[in-house]
Amino acid sequence: MNRFDVDAVAFDFDGTLVDTVGDLAHAMNATLAEDGCAPLVQETIRDLVGRGIPHLARRAYALSRGDAPGDAELEAIVARYFAHYAATLGERSTPYPGVVEGLGRLRAAGFPLAVVTNKASRFVRPHLDRTAFADWFDAIVGGDDAGAKKPDAAPLALAAARLGVDVRRVLMVGDSGNDVACARAAGAPVVVVPYGYREGRAVQDLAADAIVDSLDELPERVAVRRTPDSR
Repeated sequence: MNRFDVDAVAFDFDGTLVDTVGDLAHAMNATLAEDGCAPLVQETIRDLVGRGIPHLARRAYALSRGDAPGDAELEAIVARYFAHYAATLGERSTPYPGVVEGLGRLRAAGFPLAVVTNKASRFVRPHLDRTAFADWFDAIVGGDDAGAKKPDAAPLALAAARLGVDVRRVLMVGDSGNDVACARAAGAPVVVVPYGYREGRAVQDLAADAIVDSLDELPERVAVRRTPDSR
């Protein structure tokens, strides 16, 4: 079993900490309905998530009406999507099993924690505030904060800087190829969960350093380097 000698742990949000597909599907189907398009079932939308909302919208329209929107139409679609998303943010989301327990144990062990997500920054804190672990993170990096999004290394590097640690000693935890590529680009170790959103790819194909079935397993996979009194 791989054990990681790190100074901090960073987490993706959607698909890793919280199952947000209910929110995503509701907003996407509301947007489709405005254009007279048939709704998509939630599991279909789950397989479209993973590379940002414009990609989701383009593929959803292609499936629902038979053709993908062009760039100008897509921009308007995404704006309407975000309006629907903001109106009911977090109402259809729930933390995955083991998340609260795993985060709590890491925090008790003294590890600084971060959220590193491609979610639009204006939605990150409001969405996090609807969870039981809203105040457990020492750094939060949203999709507009670092100048580039995952799979670029910049978001993880910014989180490390805010935590005051070497990015190579931050364990990235995610659910998709974007998370693995981001960690690789930063020279950091990476663990993935088998649930979440990765466009139908097998979790083994992500070539992460390890797979954990639940975040409650994570504390056993990291070497304790700090104590609560040292934070």
